[in-house]
Amino acid sequence: MSAPLPMPKLSDSMADAVIIKWLKSPGEDFQRGEALIEVETDKATVVYEAEADGTLEAILVPEGGTAAVGQPIAQLVAAGEPTASPRSTNGPAAVTGRPNATPVARRTALELGISLHGVAGTGPGGRITAEDVQHAAAGAGTAVPSAPGRGDGAVVALTPTQSTIARRMVESATTIPVFTVSMDVDMSLVAALRKDSDAAPSLNDFVMRATAVALREFPRFNASFVDGSVHYWSRVNVGMAVATDDALLVPVVMDADEKTLTQISAETRRLADAARRRALLPEELQGGTFTVSNLGMFGVRSFTAIVDPPQVAILAVGGVVDGVMTLTLSCDHRVVYGADGARFLSRLRELLERPLALAL
Repeated sequence: MSAPLPMPKLSDSMADAVIIKWLKSPGEDFQRGEALIEVETDKATVVYEAEADGTLEAILVPEGGTAAVGQPIAQLVAAGEPTASPRSTNGPAAVTGRPNATPVARRTALELGISLHGVAGTGPGGRITAEDVQHAAAGAGTAVPSAPGRGDGAVVALTPTQSTIARRMVESATTIPVFTVSMDVDMSLVAALRKDSDAAPSLNDFVMRATAVALREFPRFNASFVDGSVHYWSRVNVGMAVATDDALLVPVVMDADEKTLTQISAETRRLADAARRRALLPEELQGGTFTVSNLGMFGVRSFTAIVDPPQVAILAVGGVVDGVMTLTLSCDHRVVYGADGARFLSRLRELLERPLALAL
């Protein structure tokens, strides 16, 4: 007897996900722990593994389709149960195979929110190319009436990742009473420590290390505000905002206060690379207790970052100008106050202006 496979919840904030690739075809057997499907959640591209032996009887949501958490995406038959011939359901989303498309085309379809089903392929053997997807997207977009001075346009839906970012930013802006404090830091000694090595930790690595030390000393900032209560955490897990082509991801350096500067440097480089390739694991995006956002590499001198709930603060890091770097701390006024923010930034400045201890 067949049973539906619901879209699994693969991250703590996931509401829905896009199916990138079915790794099994209808009628094909699988074993527990074997990869069944590749999906893009609000935070990363994730492979979902079978929880028990069985057979994929039918696919209900095709590649490129979006499904809410708990929505049936396939019919499965448990091992040992009789199976019907591979079939389609009567639903319009049912499919019996995987579109013949290049990996770049699949990525392009995901970014543009276009299903590969129904896209005509012009590549060898009818394979769908990225250009085919772009043409399909241009034809599928909702036309926008011409406006004086603006020309024609089209409406393009947000990806699941972009939708989640938008929802969380609105939540932050409308529910958290935020105040900000800023402070300039002399980074000349950090620059001197880095000068003689091509593989030296980045400026941001020093900030991450200093932040972890300060969070251990100021536990009020290593907390979450949940349902009217403050939760103080025993582990210091520092998130690092990473900009990708179409989203902002925040991989987490776990137990950052227990890691050396060298260990933090290796971890941040690995996580940033995985984020840009959209290859982060779900657990690498969870458990953050504080976030650091750095736009200094883009020439930004200072900015204000938005607190990512339920965290209670976020540190915005600007670029170094004439040896000085500006740090801006955004805080949830329900948990911390102005004097708390000033003390926290003062400790960060002290650590960064005497960086030798951070490097040991």
